[in-house]
Order: sequence, then C-alpha cells, then structure tokens
Amino acid sequence: MNDEAVSVSDLDALTAFDTPTICNALERLAPKTQGRGYTTQPFVCGFPQMKPVVGYARTGAIRSAQPHALSASALLALQDDYYRSIDAGRKPSLVVIQDLDATPGYGAFWGEVQSAIHVGLGARGLITNGSVRDLDQWAPGFQFLAGQISASHAYAKPVSVGGEVDVFGLHVRPGDLIHADRHGAVILPPGLVRALPDAAREVAAREAKILAVARGPGCTADKLIDVFHRLDAIH
Repeated sequence: MNDEAVSVSDLDALTAFDTPTICNALERLAPKTQGRGYTTQPFVCGFPQMKPVVGYARTGAIRSAQPHALSASALLALQDDYYRSIDAGRKPSLVVIQDLDATPGYGAFWGEVQSAIHVGLGARGLITNGSVRDLDQWAPGFQFLAGQISASHAYAKPVSVGGEVDVFGLHVRPGDLIHADRHGAVILPPGLVRALPDAAREVAAREAKILAVARGPGCTADKLIDVFHRLDAIH
C-alpha cells in the first residue's frame, strides 16, 4: 500500500492505541522495526492525557540564540516558504522541527500564535528539540513533544524548510507518517497502516493473558512460565 491508499479514517483508527502499543504491533508485522524508527531521548509532553496524534511530517530547522545574518527580506522570503511547506502535501500533518543551536531551546519559536497558525494549516501536533511557551494560550488540541519550556522567543526563526531532520533520536524525512503521544513518536510504514489495528489488538490480547496471571491470586513463577510457553507456542 502506498501513501495515496491510506485514508484519514485509516489514520484516525490508529489514535485508539498508544504509541508503545503501536511499536509492539509494528514489531509483530515487521520485526526490524524493533531497533529503529522511534524516539529515544527525553522530551516534555505538553498534554499527557491527550489521545495520540497521527500525521504526515512537515520538516524544517530553526535557530534562536543569535540574530540571523540574512537580510530582513531574505528572512521574510524564508518564512513565506516555511508556511507554504506546512500547507502543502497530505494532511493531517505533524510538524517536526530541529533546533540547530548548540544549546537547543534558547528561544521559543512556538507559542500561542504559531500553534494557532499550524492548527489552521492542518497540523495535529509538533515534535521539536527546541522550546515552546504560552502554555495557557496554546491552541486547543495541538499536541507537542518539545525539548523544554522557555519564556522568550529570543531570535527564533526558520533557517531551512523541508529536508531530513533529527529530533530526539528520530530521523525524519518530509512526508513520513508518524504516530505520537506522551511516550514519544514512531514512524509508520504506509503499507502496514491498515494491518496495525488488528496487530495491536492481538498484542493487547496476549498481554491480557499474562496480566491475568500476574494480577490473579497465587501468582507464581511456574504459572507465569506456563502462560508464556503457551503463548509462544501460539505466536
């Protein structure tokens, strides 16, 4: 299945499962995903109780620690290109922005205004190793995984649009399909999207059998070993 065959309803079906469950389901369908394709570094989640978000990556890079060397007109042109790139392509989207400063997060590109703009342009969330602010005024329903919270925007501006970025140990290309929640983010192969809900339910059913023993009366190592052996014989 290619990207064009994936519908919004297919993506919405995946929001019923948290990102760890999606990772487990991916391992079941494509064992090589056990070792790659997900975030591996700490972050701040803006809204831990929000359900997962799924969307196509829009990428870019920013800097904020120093004034930019570009002229005002060049900066404006780059900003125009940035917003056009966010608006282009398949939706819903997730914005993945790499802060290139030696100390990422010196200033916040993201706050009340940018979160509202990006919701208006069809984005469901943000992943950035940079910083965010204006938490009380943040656009409702727009999730973020960020490096930190900051007070000032400093000199935050886009310095590149599109291209490959690295955020929290995850390598992202424009258009990658991403599932994210308070646990982190994982890249979804489009060809596995429709198979993931069934695989996730199979993972949950397997875990339920183990948990029934673990949480039941008289749990012993032998009882757990028995259920593991029976499940391994099936799977």
